[in-house]
Amino acid sequence: MKRNKTGMLKKKRKDKIFYTLFATPAILAFLIVIAVPFCLGVYYSFTNWTGITQSTLDFVGFKNYIDSVTNTRFQYSIMITIVFGLLNFVVVNVISFSLALLVSSKVKGRNLYRTGFFVPNLIGGIVLGYIWQFIFNNVFISFGEMANISFLANKFFLSDPKLAIIALVMTSSWQYAGYIMMIYYTALQNVPTELIEASKLDGASAWQRLKKITIPMIMPAFTITLFLTLTNSFKQYDVILSLTGGGPSTMFMGQAIKATEVISMNIFNTASVENMMAQGQAKAVLFFIALVVISLIQTSITRKKEVES
Repeated sequence: MKRNKTGMLKKKRKDKIFYTLFATPAILAFLIVIAVPFCLGVYYSFTNWTGITQSTLDFVGFKNYIDSVTNTRFQYSIMITIVFGLLNFVVVNVISFSLALLVSSKVKGRNLYRTGFFVPNLIGGIVLGYIWQFIFNNVFISFGEMANISFLANKFFLSDPKLAIIALVMTSSWQYAGYIMMIYYTALQNVPTELIEASKLDGASAWQRLKKITIPMIMPAFTITLFLTLTNSFKQYDVILSLTGGGPSTMFMGQAIKATEVISMNIFNTASVENMMAQGQAKAVLFFIALVVISLIQTSITRKKEVES
């Protein structure tokens, strides 16, 4: 018995060493790429760091944070990010869930549809932005002229501040909806067909089956998809960079600013274009805190719905 216990202890120790060796590269990568830079960024946000090698750094306290929240451009970026994020959040999930229901049905060619809907997600954000820039500036206008649709023929989506936001939502939704659709589709496959058939025999309508059976049973999928779309919508950068570059110009509080300069782009421009690294870091920290709070609220609400279901 003692030999067996000794052998088991040795095996457990070997397993621990084995697992630690395999986990070490991932832990080191996390520390080097994420944890350490994040901590340094928080430290630099309280200094006068300019990004250039400095012999000494002066501690300025919350000055960079105060300058950030009182900056008109940053205030507008917060506002437009919320507008874009919420619109994109709703549109992506509505389209994705609708597509998932379609490809889960008995419609002919559903496998082809599933593949086709997912393909846009494989296109890189920068390339996607240039593709849709051509569509908005050329295809829409040409189609409007041919079909005699004055709204399309006379509208330059990317030069109108209000339409530019709609253009961003359309482009982002087209790219991301297929990916979210696959999560919904996978969840729908786990809904028991016997339950659906029984509800049909009881006279439940399609809407009643969806509301009372399907949605409650796939609530864990909603927790995941809502979290992904929410965070992705607020962190969007590459598509906006290539599609609008932050433009067009608009007026806000008596100041000319870029109409589609979301928070992520404002942070980059502050740090890398204007060389105000410390203030850029302060904005990034504020953005991080906001995302964490929003994500925690969203996940807590949806997890409660899972329990209730």
